[in-house]
Amino acid sequence: MTSVLFMGYHSLGTACLRALLECPQADVKALLTHHDNPAENVWFETPRHVAEAAGIPVHYPEDLSTDRAVRMMKSMAPDIIISVYYRLMVPEEVLRIPPMEAVNLHGSLLPGYRGRAPVNWVLVNGESQTGMTLHYMVKAPDAGDIIDQVAVPVSIYDSARSLFDKMNAAGSDLFRCNLAGLLAGTNDRKPQDHSLATYFGGRRPEDGRIDWSDSANAVYNLVRAVTRPYPGAFSLLPGSLKLTVWWAFPVRGGGPRPDAEPGTAFLHKGEAFAACGGGSCLRLIDVEESGAGENVTGANALPARDWLELQQDGEINLL
Repeated sequence: MTSVLFMGYHSLGTACLRALLECPQADVKALLTHHDNPAENVWFETPRHVAEAAGIPVHYPEDLSTDRAVRMMKSMAPDIIISVYYRLMVPEEVLRIPPMEAVNLHGSLLPGYRGRAPVNWVLVNGESQTGMTLHYMVKAPDAGDIIDQVAVPVSIYDSARSLFDKMNAAGSDLFRCNLAGLLAGTNDRKPQDHSLATYFGGRRPEDGRIDWSDSANAVYNLVRAVTRPYPGAFSLLPGSLKLTVWWAFPVRGGGPRPDAEPGTAFLHKGEAFAACGGGSCLRLIDVEESGAGENVTGANALPARDWLELQQDGEINLL
């Protein structure tokens, strides 16, 4: 049997832990994971319940570089470390512990979109394809040799949630297909072309603020990248209010008022629109008004046309 130290979180981490526990060649020594953050909308499945049900020890280190954390991991003597959507950096000292190295399952087609929140970033940037990559871990984030990867198409209608569902299915299949090789140490490896690498950092709720001078396509990409279950794309309104745009869609051909100033939201023939940069236009579908500093979930969302009907003359400047 091959002893495994598993580091994971999120739905895909849970699915991969299940795959390991179903595999007779795997001896899972422990799960390293994260406490659920009360400030975060935990809409996904987390792996600790799976580990606890199987009698696997669960640890929640806040820093893997401390002497205590390193001693703990060395005491497990894992043959391999497997990481899936684990949020802490794994230091070199830890990567050197297993004789069969450490591997990670990353949510992009490496070497593109190294780093944090790749699912959200590919939508922000309007990509038509992303993927999942299984790779060896090195000191630099997501820079190790590739074991295997699979492409995932991105639909123009995808939101972060629908794309996550696609990625989870593809990632789970990729992991299961390569699991026997991982545990036997027989996987192929292909160096990444670092000249093609792109890197993106984490996203914060405030990064969802809409710039209405951007094109309607760019605004739509932001909306779908951070809509529910994420904090949402928003504009700040007079009176310390915030308008979160939960869903919208760009209008072909410029919309009904191509000369309107960007940021002007208006009604036209019973539908809600917002003027964007370059004469483009976004049809507003679902919105939610709240206090400027209030966290919203979409529970109080309403059709944008209903919200605009409450505004004077059915029109408002969102800038």
